[in-house]
Amino acid sequence: MIFRRALQREFGNLVVAVFAALFAVVLTSTLVRILGRAAGGKIPGEAVVAIIGFTALNLLPKLLAVALFVALLMALSRSYRDSEMVVWFASGVPLTAWIRPVLAFATPIVVVIGLLALFLSPWALLKSETYRQQLEAQSEVSRIAPGVFLESPGADRVFFAEAVPGDPESLQNIFVAFRQQDRRGVVVSKRGAVETAANGDRFAVLFDGRRYDGVPGTPEYRVMEFERYAVRIEAKEARVENAQPKMLPTVDLVRDRSRENLAELAWRLSQPVMALILALLAIPLAFVNARASNSVNLFFAVLAYMVYSNLLSVTQTWVRQGKIPFETGVWSVHAAMLALLALLFWWRMTLRRLPRLWR
Repeated sequence: MIFRRALQREFGNLVVAVFAALFAVVLTSTLVRILGRAAGGKIPGEAVVAIIGFTALNLLPKLLAVALFVALLMALSRSYRDSEMVVWFASGVPLTAWIRPVLAFATPIVVVIGLLALFLSPWALLKSETYRQQLEAQSEVSRIAPGVFLESPGADRVFFAEAVPGDPESLQNIFVAFRQQDRRGVVVSKRGAVETAANGDRFAVLFDGRRYDGVPGTPEYRVMEFERYAVRIEAKEARVENAQPKMLPTVDLVRDRSRENLAELAWRLSQPVMALILALLAIPLAFVNARASNSVNLFFAVLAYMVYSNLLSVTQTWVRQGKIPFETGVWSVHAAMLALLALLFWWRMTLRRLPRLWR
């Protein structure tokens, strides 16, 4: 039919626009947070792009579900505001006739959301955690950013150094404050560099400096001057041990049916189902009364999404705690939302027929 083709085209344009806007907002907020950590020396600058990419991949299922819901709501609400719905209703087209075109449009997107939630999102989380631990396992010297105070992972050393103009491999005016049991110390050096021995060991070498160490509050302090001070750099192995259930592949969750894994599996399965039910929920929620505010339906739509998402989170927690079985956690919230969906359809169709009954 004509209205189906028109709706399909409008749905597609709005989904792309809404998803692009949501993705830009999330990407910007993530970029600001990651750049703040990079400016503080917590992560190297070359890691910014990778971390942002993994975060974006993890958020794709939620962004697509919200974009689908908002796009359908906007398109159908516009039909009400422009009185197109009145024309279709007067032509004998019921409200339930919108279910088929909405399902035809939403089903491919729901399938993509399911694939993302079941496979790509946990893979992105695992890669992000692996990359984060690789950064933490890097030697402290390799993590030094010129002009930035850097605290070691154990909070027992603080580094500061300036870059040598024209020589990115060397540093100058080096300052190191350290703590060893009850002793405190400071090492200052005019310049330094990283050298590699013949056997492959790497050393941080400081030249022309001094070391001060002692116990605060006592006269037990030592001052040592050195021309060359070398410290071996020990590389740590980065391994993701005891990975959280949200990082495990879906196949592993099915094999190891612990309560934590079942709770995560229930959450992943709920993502495409929630997207599909929200798409259908947009049909009755899109009603706009010309005499009322146009934002009323948007308020109820946002409320419905928040309640739906929070109920799924609560159900996931109950499955993890063993309060309800996995099977109940998978279908209970969706069944309640389907009942609400049927009630809204009945309400909208009943209200539309009331004027005829009064006549």
